[in-house]
Amino acid sequence: MEKLISRFKKIRLIQVSTIGLRYLLGASFVHASIFKIQGLRFTPQSGESAPIDSLNHFFEALYQSGPYWHFLGWSQLLAGFLLMIPAFSTLGAVVFFPVILNIFIITFSFESTSILIITFLMLLATIYLLLWDWHKLKFVVLPEPTNYVDNSMPFSKHKIWTYLGILFFLLVLLFRYLTTKNVN
Repeated sequence: MEKLISRFKKIRLIQVSTIGLRYLLGASFVHASIFKIQGLRFTPQSGESAPIDSLNHFFEALYQSGPYWHFLGWSQLLAGFLLMIPAFSTLGAVVFFPVILNIFIITFSFESTSILIITFLMLLATIYLLLWDWHKLKFVVLPEPTNYVDNSMPFSKHKIWTYLGILFFLLVLLFRYLTTKNVN
């Protein structure tokens, strides 16, 4: 498996696509985190009167929890930031995985088909990123891993990717903040 991943990593288009995928997943979490950090609802209307077994009611319960709602927001912000910065992207994928797995299971449990498709694709993308960084993660997972080989290509280590990650992070923060600051 490592040899296949290593051969894959040599293709520049796949390197750029992987970097873009990190930005996309990270930006989605950063975007979703801001309203939670600001203490705003996920949906425009209260889900209090929604049926108790509905996704809207579940989101309302999370929102009403207060500190837990904020914790979810800060967790998403951290995971998104880590994923968007190349030096921390492996840690970002590790942090991102249980969060997106949890979100996927929630959407599966409430049979929300449109959201289920999106969360499933995000889960698959995260698994892809974990496999991309397998050469680092195998030391945590396997009882007796083989030697460490840094098979990252020089192209994907350019500082421009860090600067772009920071720029995208700040742009998403700014956009989300400006679009939610007048919402109560």
